[in-house]
Amino acid sequence: MSESPVESRPGGVRLRVRVQPRASRSDIDGVRDGVLRVRLTSPPVDGAANDALIELLADVLDVAKRSVHIVTGATSRTKVIDVDGMDTDRVRERLARRMKDAHR
Repeated sequence: MSESPVESRPGGVRLRVRVQPRASRSDIDGVRDGVLRVRLTSPPVDGAANDALIELLADVLDVAKRSVHIVTGATSRTKVIDVDGMDTDRVRERLARRMKDAHR
């Protein structure tokens, strides 16, 4: 990974994310310029892409959906996400594993 999109915060971690809605498949696409790139099949309508993002991140990080929160950027492609109860090392490991599996 290039500059990490993951930073520590009290009680969890914070992620910088860039979303591509209406993609052919939902997955983690890598890190570019310190931002986690995420593709989502959902359209950016009525919060569908935000819901899909929360679901995907919760699945990849193996946490409950209620632990994943959009802090800023609810109506933007660039978002800041907080994940409660995780540390940076565990998040980086799970993201790296997912990106490695996705590019096989």
